[in-house]
Order: sequence, then structure tokens, then C-alpha cells
Amino acid sequence: MISIQKKILMLTSVILVIMSGIWIALTFYNHKTQNQYNEILQRYLSMNEATRASQLVITDLNNYLLNPTPDRLDQLNHSKESMQSAKMKVFKLRNSENHFIVTNYINLIDSLIETTDRILMFHSVHDTEASTREFAEATRISNYISEMTLSLLDKELKTYDSFYRGIIDRSGEVIKLGIWQLLLIMFLLLLATYWFSLSITRPVQKLTQAANELSKGRFDLQVKVETNDEISFLAKTFDRMRININNLILEIKNKAQLEHELQQSKILLQESQFRSLQSQINPHFLFNTLNTLSKKAYLEGSEETSDLLVSVAGLLRYNLKMLDRSVTLHEEVMVLQQYMDIQMARFRDRLKLHMEIDESCLHVRIPALTLQPIIENAVIHAIEPKEDGGTIWFRVMDGDERITIEIEDDGMGMSEDKIQQILKENFIPTEGHSTGIGSSNVVKRLRLFFGQDDVIDIVSRKGYGTKVIFKIPKKGVGQFDKAPNSG
Repeated sequence: MISIQKKILMLTSVILVIMSGIWIALTFYNHKTQNQYNEILQRYLSMNEATRASQLVITDLNNYLLNPTPDRLDQLNHSKESMQSAKMKVFKLRNSENHFIVTNYINLIDSLIETTDRILMFHSVHDTEASTREFAEATRISNYISEMTLSLLDKELKTYDSFYRGIIDRSGEVIKLGIWQLLLIMFLLLLATYWFSLSITRPVQKLTQAANELSKGRFDLQVKVETNDEISFLAKTFDRMRININNLILEIKNKAQLEHELQQSKILLQESQFRSLQSQINPHFLFNTLNTLSKKAYLEGSEETSDLLVSVAGLLRYNLKMLDRSVTLHEEVMVLQQYMDIQMARFRDRLKLHMEIDESCLHVRIPALTLQPIIENAVIHAIEPKEDGGTIWFRVMDGDERITIEIEDDGMGMSEDKIQQILKENFIPTEGHSTGIGSSNVVKRLRLFFGQDDVIDIVSRKGYGTKVIFKIPKKGVGQFDKAPNSG
């Protein structure tokens, strides 16, 4: 992550590097130009020093000849040394263009020194005429040196005239270049500053907009800032806060909805219990009446009527028990047999029942009223509509881990849509003369009891009948009470 502080430091560093580069370039150019100026000026000063030294030698020599004292002799010797030093500096100025003139110039300086030495020698022997003649020669040589110095200076000026003009032109170009560089740097700095400000203000604007939307209650808008600094970290934290608040609101709404549904369920349960209490009054009275009629029919010698009334009473007694309990498969088969006795008395030869039961499987427990609604559905939809009736097969078969129960009929079958509605536990209205417990209710109670979804399957084809297959786990633990309730 590149922090904002690092971005500022990087921008400042780039500016400093650019300014330093320009300063170094200008400094180097000025230093080079100044060195060239100093070199040319030094040439002029060296030539001028030689002229001044030669004139000083003539002056000191004249003073010594007028008054030969040791101090004036020392002064003359000092002037001669200055002349020698000036000669060495002029010697260094020699090049291919002024080689001949500079050589003659140096020879004149040597001649002046030699003439000065001869004057001192003649003066020491008191040869006044010779010393006067040599002094005039020395003065003439000194004048030649002055004239040649002017010639050399003139030649130097002509030689470096183009150089001077080049320096002037380059100075003008440097000024123009400096102005353009200044403008370019200002443009680049403005561009970099604008980009840098956008990299900070744009994410802040997005964050501000997101906070504004969040204040309006819109928690579904994602906060996305594509930067690599503290603002991006702040945006991600803000987005996580938005998600947490949204989840909390959804959770509160779900809890409120669940509480509302629970309240409604409690009200419905209370109403259902009240209605159940009311509905149990008449069945109990009917049950006792059926028992009385059965005994009366038996006493009158009508055993078939008595058996039928016993079956109806047993079926009614079983149905009066609560649905939220488990029973053995044996109990379910007995109720199934009683129900089929009643239906066979009703349909007679139109209804045929074939039962294949493995007695070793009858100990397994299943929810109460599981088989009767399914076989009742077969009677209503497969047997009753057909004029010549039909056949129902009931099978109980043992397996390795499961017990398979099949209820099959040869009726008109069911559509795939209705099969899916039953398996998806969708509500399907029951027929008016049924017990009122639908197939979807059986599926739901079985899945809840065993905690599995694959405990039931339905195979059917239009015109070829229907087969309902129960796959009962042997080791399944049910969700209902295992103790049967008395009715």
C-alpha cells in the first residue's frame, strides 16, 4: 500500500530532482563560459604584464643610472625578475596561430634583459658613452615590446571575436531555453498536482456519496474505491460496516417476521386445539354407539355386520389418537386391514387386495396414520372411478439397511406435476369423503420422523397405475413419542 504521505514525498522528490537537474546544467554552462572568459582575460593580462614590466625595467634602470644606490639596484633586479616571470606567462600563450609573433615577442623580452645587463656592466666600468647608447637601445626595445603587445592583443581580439559572438548567441539561447523549461516545468507540475489531487479527492467524493446513500437507508450499494492508500482501506472498512449493518437489519427483519409467524402459529394452534376438542366429542359418542350396535348385531346372529362395525369402531378409535406419535408397522397393518375390510364390504367383487408381508419387519416404528391415507387415496382414485373396479397390492419386504413398503394399484395413474407437488409437500385438497390426511402430509411427517428426504418415492404412468414406495431405515430414530397414546 502506497500511503498519501509517500505520494507527497514522491511528488516533492520528482520536483526537487527536476529543479536540481536544471540548476546543475545551468551552473555547469556558466562555469564553463566563465572559465573561457577567465582564460582569455588571463592572456590579455599576461601580455599587458610583460609591457608593464618592460617599462618598469626602463624606469628603474634610469633611476639607477642617475643615482646608483644599492636600494635602486635591488629594485632594478626585482623588475628584471618580474620581466622574466612575465616572459614565462607569455610563453604559455603560444599556439599554432600566434607562434611566430609570440616567439619574436619573447626574443624582444630576452634582448631587453640582455641590454639591461650590458648597461649595468658598462656603468660599473664608468663607460658612460656605451651605457648611454645601450640605454637608448633598451628604450627602443621596450617600445617595440609595447607595440608588439598591442599587435598581439589585436590578433587575440580577432581570433576570439567569433567566440565572443558565440557566447552572446548561446547566452540568448540559454535564456530562451530557460523560459521554455520554466513553462514546461510549470505545466508538468500543474498536471502532476491535478492528478495527485484527483487521486485523493475522487475517492473521498465516492466515500462521501456512499455515506450519503447510506444515510438514506440504501445499504445495497457497494462502496468501491480503486486506490492503494489509506482511503482505499477506509473504503473497505466502510463497506464492511455497510454489509454488517445490512445483515443486522435483515436479521432484525427476519426475527420480526419469525416472531410474527410464531405469534400467528400460536393463535392458530390455540384455535386448532379448541376445534380438535370440539371435533372429538361426536367421534367418541359415535365410537361408543358403534360398539353397542356391534354387540346387538352379534346377539341377533348377524356376524358379518358385527365384524364390519368392529372394523369401523377400531378404525375410528385409531384415528382418534394424536398424529404426533409413532406406532409399530404391525399396528399400521392392522388398521390398514380394518380399513380395507370396510372398503371391500362396500365394493365387494370390484376391489381385490393382495398382501405380501414379511413378518420380521413388523416391529419397526413409523408415524401413526402413514399407510391408511395412501391406500385410501388408491381406493378413491384407482378403484372407485372404474366400473369394473381394480386391484391393490400391498407388500412389506426386508432389506439390508431398509424395509421397503409398496402400495400399488392398477388405476389411471398420476401426472408428473401432481407427483412433484406431493414430493415437494405442496398442499393438495383431499376428497370430501376421505379421512382428511393428505399424501403431502404423509410425506412431510415421514421426512420429519426419519430426518431424511429419500424415505418415499412415487412411480406412476397415465393409464398404467401408481406405485408408492416407502424406504424405512431400520436404525432410524423418529421425532415423535415412541409410547402410544390411548384414544
